[in-house]
Amino acid sequence: MARLARLSPHLVSKPWGRTDIPACFKGGADRIGEVWFDDPDRALPILVKWLFTSERLSIQVHPNDAQARSLGLSAGKEECWIVTEASPDATLGIGTRHALTPAELHEAALSGALETLMDWHPVQAGDWFHIPPGTVHAIGAGITLVEIQQNADVTYRLYDYGRPRALHLEDGIPVSHAAPYTDKRHGKLQPPGQLQRLTQCPHFEIFHGAQDSFLALEKADAWLIPLQGSIGCGDAQAARGDVLYGALEEAGAPSADFEFLVARVSVKRAQ
Repeated sequence: MARLARLSPHLVSKPWGRTDIPACFKGGADRIGEVWFDDPDRALPILVKWLFTSERLSIQVHPNDAQARSLGLSAGKEECWIVTEASPDATLGIGTRHALTPAELHEAALSGALETLMDWHPVQAGDWFHIPPGTVHAIGAGITLVEIQQNADVTYRLYDYGRPRALHLEDGIPVSHAAPYTDKRHGKLQPPGQLQRLTQCPHFEIFHGAQDSFLALEKADAWLIPLQGSIGCGDAQAARGDVLYGALEEAGAPSADFEFLVARVSVKRAQ
C-alpha cells in the first residue's frame, strides 16, 4: 500500500473559470477553472478535480472504455459531480429533455439549438450526480464542485456557445446517448455522520462522512478529499484545498468538524 501523502495540485486556466476561487487553492489573478490533483510520478486510475465556473462549460460527452479503445485510446471516462457551492440560479445540464437521434443531435449542435434542448437541473450545495459515459452534459455558471473521474483525458465537445474552439462532432455524436437522464445514482449529501456510499461503478466508488468514519472501509489505497475541517497528514494538517492519497489509516486525528469525501477503485465483492 502507498504511504498517505498529499497529491500535487495543478491549476488550469479556463475561459469560464474564476479569479475569486477560495484562497486555499492559491489561484492568483488568472481565471482558474479547474484544480487537478494527481501524482506526477505515476499514473493513478482516478483523478480528483475541483471546478469553479463563472460561465457555462461546453456541452460535451465522454466515450466508454470499449468505444475509447476502438479509437486507440487507453480508457473512456466515467465521472461523478459533488456540488459544494452554487449560486441561486445555478444549473447542471444532464441529458436532453427528450431523446434525439444522431442526426437530430448533429443538427442541434451546429444550429445552437442544443443549448435549449439540454435538461438544465437546478442545483444547490450538497447535490451530487453520477455521469455515465455517453451522457450529454454541461456544468453551468456559478458552481463549485468536486469531480471524481476515470483518469482519462477524453472529452468530445458538442457545442460551445460560439466560443472559438473546435467541436468534435465526428467522434462525439456516435458515442452520445442524447436522452433524458434516468440514472438513479444521484441525490443530496446527508448531514455528515456514519460513512455513506454515494455511488459505485466498475471504475470507482465514492463515500461521504465525518471525522474518522473512513476507517470502516477495508484497508486499501484511497483518495481523501477534505470538505471542511482538517486532519493530520504526517507532521502537518490537511484541509480543504488538499487531496490525500494512500493508506487512510495513517491519517492523524481529525478536527471535530472534519467532513470528507473518499474515492477508491471499486472493490469487487462476491455475488
